[in-house]
Amino acid sequence: MTNPVNDIRPTPEAMLKLAQAEEAQSGQGRLKVFLGYAAGVGKTYAMLEAARERKRDGRDLVVGYVESHGRSETDALLEGLELVPRRELPYAGVLLPEMDLDAILARKPQIVLVDELAHSNVPGSRHEKRWQDLEELLAAGIDVYTTVNIQHFESLNDVVAQITGITVRETVPDRLLDIAFEIKLVDISPEDLLQRLHEGKVYIPDQAAKAIEKFFRPGNLMALRELSLRRTAARVDDQMRAYMERQSIAGPWPTAERLLVCVSGSPFSEQLIRATRRLAEELKAPWHTVYIETPGSDRHTRENRERIWQDLRFAESLGAQVATLTATSVPDAVVEYAARHNVTRIVVGKPSRSRWQELLHPPIVDQIIRRSSSSDVFVVRISSEGQQGRPQQAVRPPHHAHPFGYPAAALLVAAATMLCGLVSRFLEPTNLVMIYLLTVVVAAVRLGRRPAMLTAFLGVLAFDFFFVPPHITFAVADTQYLITFAGLLMVGLVISSLVARARERADVIRVREIQTASLYYLSRDLAAAADIVTVLQAVTRNVEEALNAKAVIFLPEGERLEQLAASEGVQLNSKEQAVADWAFRNRQPAGCGTDTLISAELIYLPLQTPASQLGVLGVRMEDELDYRSTESRRLLDAFAVQAAMAIERVQFSHQAEQAQILQARENLERALLNSISHDLRTPLVTVTGVLASLRDEGMHLNDQARHELLDTAAGEAERLNRFVGNLLDMTRIEAGAIRLNLELCDIQDLVGCAMAAIKHRVGNRNIRIRLPDDLPMVSLDLVLMTQVLVNLLDNSLKYSPPEGSIEISARLERGWLLLEIADQGPGVPEQDLKRVFDKFYRIPVPEGVGGTGLGLSICKGIVEAHNGSIRAINKSGGGLMMVVRLPLAVQNTLEENGQL
Repeated sequence: MTNPVNDIRPTPEAMLKLAQAEEAQSGQGRLKVFLGYAAGVGKTYAMLEAARERKRDGRDLVVGYVESHGRSETDALLEGLELVPRRELPYAGVLLPEMDLDAILARKPQIVLVDELAHSNVPGSRHEKRWQDLEELLAAGIDVYTTVNIQHFESLNDVVAQITGITVRETVPDRLLDIAFEIKLVDISPEDLLQRLHEGKVYIPDQAAKAIEKFFRPGNLMALRELSLRRTAARVDDQMRAYMERQSIAGPWPTAERLLVCVSGSPFSEQLIRATRRLAEELKAPWHTVYIETPGSDRHTRENRERIWQDLRFAESLGAQVATLTATSVPDAVVEYAARHNVTRIVVGKPSRSRWQELLHPPIVDQIIRRSSSSDVFVVRISSEGQQGRPQQAVRPPHHAHPFGYPAAALLVAAATMLCGLVSRFLEPTNLVMIYLLTVVVAAVRLGRRPAMLTAFLGVLAFDFFFVPPHITFAVADTQYLITFAGLLMVGLVISSLVARARERADVIRVREIQTASLYYLSRDLAAAADIVTVLQAVTRNVEEALNAKAVIFLPEGERLEQLAASEGVQLNSKEQAVADWAFRNRQPAGCGTDTLISAELIYLPLQTPASQLGVLGVRMEDELDYRSTESRRLLDAFAVQAAMAIERVQFSHQAEQAQILQARENLERALLNSISHDLRTPLVTVTGVLASLRDEGMHLNDQARHELLDTAAGEAERLNRFVGNLLDMTRIEAGAIRLNLELCDIQDLVGCAMAAIKHRVGNRNIRIRLPDDLPMVSLDLVLMTQVLVNLLDNSLKYSPPEGSIEISARLERGWLLLEIADQGPGVPEQDLKRVFDKFYRIPVPEGVGGTGLGLSICKGIVEAHNGSIRAINKSGGGLMMVVRLPLAVQNTLEENGQL
């Protein structure tokens, strides 16, 4: 058998992570961090020393930003290094120097020095924080050396505030430390740092006194120093483990202590967990607790599964990293897990079996010791005392037998014996053994392991008693039959064991398949869900089908939880709602099957993601023991995670939709302002100017000048009134408030009304009207359709040349009236033919021509209110044609639709 420790291969996850990291670093600069625990430890000095070494190696290096704070020894190290001039930005009436990011990018050195990573840039800079400048430098392929103190990292912000009583405002994300190819820890003792502070090498005397009083206390410095040492060690440990995994190195490497304890549902597992916790506390080491699920583990009773679940939760509450593994061999799985996670000590319990039991079944402790060549194995003495805290239920021996397995085994042997008796005159006695072996296979498949073993044993006895001379006795005349007996018994036992094990594995696979299918169906339903209601219905339905349970889902509404989905027949009282509220606010499971508020009828699981708390899932099981079943809880936890992610996705989608609506509204408002501000202001300015002229110089103007001014003001006022009218009409159309006053109208009257309305704007333009004499009367709103025709003619006048003509024509086509207005203008780009009817959309307008971009949109709204349509067509000979299509039976159509 291959030793799993010597067969460590990189996991797919590790290979994927490595590939992603290599892809992310492709073309990126490398980051080197000089890390300290407080100001004054010498980070800048160490960075400059390293920079001078790189300079001597011939590297192209510049100083982007280094703050020497007036220290002569730091200034001496800056001599001979190329300095990128700083840019000065105005702030609060003064000029403040900042790193010139653009100058560095243009210079593009191999290495740039950037001091004080957590610095906040002056307002007006490209980035708010200096670490954002650093990311841009790295993205440009420039290596960066930088300095930072441990208290500035985001994940340690609250820890530092608790230690020092000071909240650090300038923070940097931890990912910068994670992507650094090298971390240089700059460390001196707190005593030496305080001495430097007293000597004025860190701050000026007044500032130094305040710093010693508030931040630079010996206790604070020791705690910060430990944080920096631990953070650096953790990073180095991660790098070492990643290297071992990539290189397929069988661990562990005992660089740092890690402990592992395995639980099995034994009443003494809690003692093992406590012993491991105490040992980990003494060693200041992380520890793991695992449960190895084997193909035969489903034979455990429900009570034993409940104890396993409690053991894992108990270990997790004590700070262990908990895992559940599936393997065919417990010792191999334990040793392989220890090798992958660099575990140095495996804690196991002392076996309590008798010697003869250990000979038949070697203890797992001995197997782990033989297989573990790199990890130490600690054997803990287990006492029966101290177990009062938990029920003293004996673990039932594993079994997987039919309820009547043993009697059925005896009947199978009897039936085989009768069959052998019928064929014994035709077969040699040794050939009858095959019938008994077939009986063992049937018993193993149908009855289980132990009944199959009994079948093998009874088969040997029956074969000896009935078919081996002398008959009807257990005596054996020919001693060679003893070999046959032994072979029959051994083969029968092996067959029963192998078949039973295959059946157990099939059962495990079937359970896994059911769980996988349940998660697949849930994921499929959630992926298709587009709103919260559909998501909640999908979760409720899948819980009912997968677990044969009832579900209820709570989501927050303001300060309270509201029940938004529930299975049929689920009604909760105030007590149950209080348990759900507790689970939501504390982000922990509660209710039946947990350690909190166990008197509840349901189990309540928080629906949460790393970013937010979204709600609570409550489940009522059919069997009370299912609440503590490992399989049920594992599936429930997976359902809760999937539901939370789906709810968060829908919420994000809704937020994105709202953001798009807000953006569209802002764009619309901006378009409205841009479109009408000039067109409204121009006539207002003209009218205001005319009135001012009449007021100031009216007495000196002759009648002709006065009339010209009044005509100009009247024309501009009419233009302004038309603009405002268009806006009001568009508002009415969008609100659905437009009402048609239908009457039978002559198309010639319609065209005449429109021409009269725009006659003062036509001027010398040539407008040709071609209307057949036999056009029927059409039912329409004459006022609104006149406005449509006026807007279309006005659009043609704007976009056609002064010497060009405009043609108005009408014709009939299969029960429709087609009214066409054609000009000789430049036309419209093909891709914009449909957009010309959008609000505020205008193609480039000739100089001196204004408009709101609403005229054609209003035309479309009015025509569609008549159950018609309007479209724009570019003519083959040049120019644009607007085609209005109106039904001849508008009256009847509107009456049928109930719009009149």
